[in-house]
Amino acid sequence: MRFILVLPAAHRFFRGSFKFHVSFNRGVYMLRFALLLVASAAFGCGAVMAQEEVRLMANTSPPYTDAKLPEQGLALELVKHIYAGTDYTPVITIESWSRAVEGAQLGVYDGLASVWYTDERNKDLLFSEPYLRSELIILKRRSGRGNYFKLEHLAGSRLGVRVDYAYGVDFAAIPDLTLVQENHMIQNLLNLLNGSVDFVIGDQRTINLQLHEYLADKITRFEVVPIKLPHVERHVAASRAFPGHEKMIAAFNRALAATRKDGSHDAIVKKWDDRYGGVE
Repeated sequence: MRFILVLPAAHRFFRGSFKFHVSFNRGVYMLRFALLLVASAAFGCGAVMAQEEVRLMANTSPPYTDAKLPEQGLALELVKHIYAGTDYTPVITIESWSRAVEGAQLGVYDGLASVWYTDERNKDLLFSEPYLRSELIILKRRSGRGNYFKLEHLAGSRLGVRVDYAYGVDFAAIPDLTLVQENHMIQNLLNLLNGSVDFVIGDQRTINLQLHEYLADKITRFEVVPIKLPHVERHVAASRAFPGHEKMIAAFNRALAATRKDGSHDAIVKKWDDRYGGVE
């Protein structure tokens, strides 16, 4: 009888133990499955967030590109901000203009970070949508006489320009115009002051920066000539020899549109424009 009485108790004990063992194992498996899902999700996010480096070149051209300026200048701050919305990370090297262009055209580098469009450059480079617009202006000495309202009015004069700049102006159509080339804007401005040239053409932001940094006490000696000039636009340009250049430019264009929409693009431009005054 004792045996008969003990059996049910033992049966209930082992049956309960079996249920507990099954429940415990089921919990372990569910925990392992949950951990696997978390790990998979983390791995997936890592794959999505993986960044491909692109090697971009730029030349020194303040305030747009300059290793001494915050964020390496206005243009490069924009480029890095826009690329932050893509799967690419720009690694930007600042070199001389001729070396930057040659390196990108030959595929030694993946592209250029800040460049104006020309048909000639388009043969070797794929251009993005323009990410920054610049205005060109012409300066003269305030003491200089004469009224100038059209480019033809510069006929017979000496115009200071920068080497290899794509101004988008047909200087050859201006009779007897002499182009005096310099590597840097400050050289042109000094030439204008000492009478070596009659006019200087250049990017408005570049002129404003250099006047305020180097010739602040002489700004009133310059005057803007009221000649309407075409604006210029800066692009990222990928070497056509770079594998995936179309994909990279397409990603940049999408991210550019997003920064214009959320206002962050305009905020960066305004921050830089507020740093410097101008010349009238």
